[in-house]
Amino acid sequence: MTKRWVYIPLVAILAILFFTIFGERGLLHIHHLKQEQDELGKRLTEMQRENERLRREIEALRTDRQHLENLARREFGLVKPNEVVYRFMTSLSAAAPVPGRNAPVAPAKAASRN
Repeated sequence: MTKRWVYIPLVAILAILFFTIFGERGLLHIHHLKQEQDELGKRLTEMQRENERLRREIEALRTDRQHLENLARREFGLVKPNEVVYRFMTSLSAAAPVPGRNAPVAPAKAASRN
């Protein structure tokens, strides 16, 4: 009967340790929540930077005529009247066939007789 009294506190201590580590509010759960909090903090910082960049972009579009003109030229290919635009082909675009032109055709192989 004395051995049973030894096991009761041991089981109670093990149960408390189990719930302290693995329980709903246990150490593992707290660790995962801390990691999630750190990730969300980093994401918040990135979004705040992006938000500030967009605010500056909006302000520049509202007030800076040169910025608006550069954007229109870059994004939409707009040009001023009587302005000439030169476009140079890169090595990749030079190798690609131009639409509307016939691409060079490889010579046909001679048929072999069996």
